[in-house]
This record gives sequence, structure tokens and C-alpha cells, in this order.
Amino acid sequence: MGLHDGHRARKKSQFLEQGLDSFADHEVLELVLFYAIPRRDTNETAHLLMQQFGSLQGVLDADVEELQRIPGVGESAALLLKLIPAVCRRAGKPTALPVKPILRGEQAGEYFLHLMDGEKRERLYLMCLDAKGKVLSCRLAAQGGVNVTAVSVRQVVDLALRSGSSAVVLAHNHPSGVALPSRADQAMTRQVADALRPLGIRLLDHIVVADGDFVSMADSGMDLS
Repeated sequence: MGLHDGHRARKKSQFLEQGLDSFADHEVLELVLFYAIPRRDTNETAHLLMQQFGSLQGVLDADVEELQRIPGVGESAALLLKLIPAVCRRAGKPTALPVKPILRGEQAGEYFLHLMDGEKRERLYLMCLDAKGKVLSCRLAAQGGVNVTAVSVRQVVDLALRSGSSAVVLAHNHPSGVALPSRADQAMTRQVADALRPLGIRLLDHIVVADGDFVSMADSGMDLS
């Protein structure tokens, strides 16, 4: 067993016996990097990451390209560091659909607020309901980089039909901004409502999520009938 192997074994034992709270932030990075950098000292790399990004959170928030500019950080290490916050967000999100009937779109707001918490890409979801407001499904209908620049109305209609929906709720997030619908959001909402109406499917609401808050378009006075 080499010098690095002995150090790694001690750090792993420390984690198992004392937990992560016994580690400084740079040591947390060092431990994580063991699994992407198998045959090199990761302590120096961890220090370089902390110096560049200022904190453990700063490292985890950095883009893959930014991480790979740090000496010693290759693609595998960068992807591993990006995977950690993504897994944590997934673990903290609701995995079950709402049990209570959704009779007003605003009732779905808390669900979508939690579902899209921490998302950095804009996402559009479609929640499908039966005639009594029971949630049949909730599917990702579109996603984009900075924003969803084009929404396929046909895709939304197809998802609604396949679920046997009587009503649907749209929801999307503004990753950087406030929970207020833009003119483009309003125009897209009307297009979807117009496409669903001849099929006997009602657009109940469109929820906009941003910065720990949500806005219901229907409750804000938008006529979706």
C-alpha cells in the first residue's frame, strides 16, 4: 500500500466512523475526488477548486467547463461534482403525484414549486387530470437552456390525449427572474388552450415558478375558457 492509499483508507474510515461533519470543506472535495481520480493526490486539486470558486457550494454550482479548467480536474471528476447536487435535488423532490383532487390550478402550485426547486434550465410540465380532478400523470413536455423558446403545442396535446385527460395544468419555471408570466408565456398559454378546447379538454391553469414562489395565471385574471 502506497502513501496515497494509506491516506485514502484513513479518510474513508474517518467518514464511516465520524461522518461528514468531521471534515473541512476542502476535505469533502478531496474525499469525493477519490472516486474520479484513482491514482493521484486529490488534496491539492481540492484546494485549487476552493481557491477558484470560493466555497464548497461555489464548486458544486460551477459549470463542467469551468471545473475542467482547474489543473487535475478531468471530465470524470467534473461530471462527478455536477452529479452530486443533481442527485440531492432529485432526492428532495416529490416522487408521488398529488393524492387530493386538483380542482383549481393553484392547488398544484406547491407541487410544482417543490418539483422545480433549484432547476437552472427552464422546464415545462403538463399535469393531466380526470373529470373529478384526480391526477393521472405529470410529464415533462419541453425544456430549454436559458428559456423554453418554442413549445410544441402538438406535443402537449398528444400527452393530454394519451392520458385520457378531461383537464390539464401547465407549469414552467423562470430560472433567473420572477414568477410573473411574460407576454410570450401568455401567448403560448392561449395557443395550448385553443388547441385543447375542440378536444373537450380544459386548460385549468398555467403555473409560473421562480425564486421560491409561484403565480397562477388563472387566479391572476387570465381567461382560459
